[in-house]
Amino acid sequence: MLAITGGGTGGHLCIVRSLAQELQARGHDLLYIGSTSGQDKAWFENSPLFKQCFFLDTIGVVDKSFLRKIQALYKQVLCTQTARNLLKKHHIQALISVGGFSAGPGSFAGILSKIPLYIHEQNAVQGALNRLITPYAKCIFSSFKSTEPDPKRVYTPYPIHHSFFENARIRTEVRTILFLGGSQGARAINEFALLCARKLLKKGLKVIHQCGNLNYERVANVYKGLGLLDQVDLFAFDLQLVEKMRQADICVSRAGASSVWELCANNLPTLFVPYPFAAKNHQYYNALEFAKEGLAKIVEQTHLHPDHLFNFIEWLETPKQEGLEIASVSQGLRQKVSSGGAGQIVDRILEQIES
Repeated sequence: MLAITGGGTGGHLCIVRSLAQELQARGHDLLYIGSTSGQDKAWFENSPLFKQCFFLDTIGVVDKSFLRKIQALYKQVLCTQTARNLLKKHHIQALISVGGFSAGPGSFAGILSKIPLYIHEQNAVQGALNRLITPYAKCIFSSFKSTEPDPKRVYTPYPIHHSFFENARIRTEVRTILFLGGSQGARAINEFALLCARKLLKKGLKVIHQCGNLNYERVANVYKGLGLLDQVDLFAFDLQLVEKMRQADICVSRAGASSVWELCANNLPTLFVPYPFAAKNHQYYNALEFAKEGLAKIVEQTHLHPDHLFNFIEWLETPKQEGLEIASVSQGLRQKVSSGGAGQIVDRILEQIES
């Protein structure tokens, strides 16, 4: 049996799901170790992907006050012993850590139990936990070129659900814009969409706006007050988000790792607004790799202004030898990404533990 640990937020949990699906398809039984905090239980409590799931009483350590940090570390220590017992009881052959505070007890337990440890680093900047456990890992899997070099690092495509590739298309004109506020709702992007909507509609563009469950009523009321509610495709959250992406020609989004690679797989040119309080500003560096290659634009939240969006549209509508700039960007995104990331990671792990 193999174990996967980590989570807390959607980006980490997407990787858990992708790797679990790949391993299950190859006939492997799986154990999951997550946390009672964050989104872990919502994703996997009743998931058929795992033989058993365990959610330990842990909280994050980073960006806490001194006393809260001590409390968090104490919980990590207590739960490490629990995780160690679980790994022993289920005869775990290898442990995959995807990072996040949920991964702490399982990762430390694996190290103490001398179980082969594999790390998936989602972001362009290595997370605090992953940095701490890297010396004990067999491999660190990464998709960003900008991540720090390490002899253990193996570059693979990012594990992306096949639906993002299947619904991809090369964009040739700007007719529809998608604002991605995320399932929880990114207030800055929601406010930005409200600020830009009237002018976008006047230009004849269609507006699709995902505002998050917590913000739907407030955002809908603002659109209603502006007299625009019936002209905007507003929704809280949709599990079939890939269909909304397929309809869009450009996007405004945060720059979490899963988001940037899913948008890339969909060939959707994006204006990234990185979350400024992400650990080590990793969202900025996630987007920066795409921006440096001319495949995206970045605007920091403190400087966010409608002019940035309209300048982005103007740039994408610049005539080229063959069509507009948007087609060149969309084609570049298609060339940057490839499918099969989860398969390559699993191949490497199984090759090592079965040899």
